[in-house]
Amino acid sequence: MTALVEQDPVLAEVFRSTVGSSVTIVSSLEHLEKHLGNHPAELVVVLGPSVGHDAAAAFAGRHRILRPTLAVILVRPTVDHGVLTDALRSGMSEVVETGDAPGLREAVRRAHEVARAVAESLDLPGAVTTGSLVTVFSTKGGVGKSLVATNVAAGLADLGRRVCLVDLDVHCGDVAIMLQLTPAHSLADLAQLVGDIDASGVESLLTRHSERLCVLAAPVQLGAPVPSEPVGRLLATLKGMFDTVVVDTSGMFDDFVLHALDHTDSLVLVGTLDIPSLKSLKLAAGTLDLLNIPRERWRLVLNRADAKVGLSPDEFEDTLGLKASISIASSRDVLMAVNRGEPIVLLNRGHQASKALTSLASSLDQNPAVPPAPVALESKHASRRASRRGLRTRKVS
Repeated sequence: MTALVEQDPVLAEVFRSTVGSSVTIVSSLEHLEKHLGNHPAELVVVLGPSVGHDAAAAFAGRHRILRPTLAVILVRPTVDHGVLTDALRSGMSEVVETGDAPGLREAVRRAHEVARAVAESLDLPGAVTTGSLVTVFSTKGGVGKSLVATNVAAGLADLGRRVCLVDLDVHCGDVAIMLQLTPAHSLADLAQLVGDIDASGVESLLTRHSERLCVLAAPVQLGAPVPSEPVGRLLATLKGMFDTVVVDTSGMFDDFVLHALDHTDSLVLVGTLDIPSLKSLKLAAGTLDLLNIPRERWRLVLNRADAKVGLSPDEFEDTLGLKASISIASSRDVLMAVNRGEPIVLLNRGHQASKALTSLASSLDQNPAVPPAPVALESKHASRRASRRGLRTRKVS
């Protein structure tokens, strides 16, 4: 979401810790141009003190025309009238002094906010507004819902998408343990962001699993309270930060699930070949119809679908009125992958379960024509530039 140009590695890390881990650090304007070419969705550029004044002005002036939605923030050891005048003339958004960390943090936050507002007000060719959200749901426990959610998320990340896996089973969520993660923060910390749900705040709650996959874990401690009211804003913010948000849910239509359904682009229903599972999904389907979730968005996953238990996949599909997108056979390998804390789609790509789940992930990819994103946690939103309503003088930090 933010690119930083700074040659001094110590100062660059100071800036990164100030702004947040979603900063991509490059050492020169040449590398920055390459980065922007590969990442048309970049929102904000911070030019550090190592960037020469003339070069910085030339960069901002050029991109004021080429990328009028890109915010450029200049960091200088001191800020005087001459620096401000030149910055305003070249089209920079703000100037901050090197020693003012709160100033830099606020400048970047403000730039992102204005960028999103500009995105809504301008109809820019090729502009991308939000990512997609996939909700994995079942009203019966033990059917493999978290297995599907973790593997779909890992599969999409393996396809080159930037993915966030959210565990909205706030009482018994086990996404973190299934991915061998020990999160420092979780949804239990969401209350700290109430009234200030922005990208930098949300990012502070995430745990990175791999280069392109982050996790927002359920509370680690049993009974830890999680406010439901800000979940809608949280999911909307995440859709602006990632290509795909995958949501694992509890087995009930609670407030958390309803928020997820409000933002859902694709709904994955998971069942097994037994009467209780079929009954629960049949009842859930009726509720989903009442909630006006279009059936064309639904996908059915039949887990452990090879068991000869007197109920065939055809009978399951006919009763539910929905064809299965994939069927996953029972396998010790799948259970071994779960116990190892590794998604089967990554651990054993040639496995039949892996192929089925990868196929599902591919079918849920909303932007299959978009080339894989090479690095870092960046926004999928189209690049925007903060409006220059009065250049603010700040000690950048």
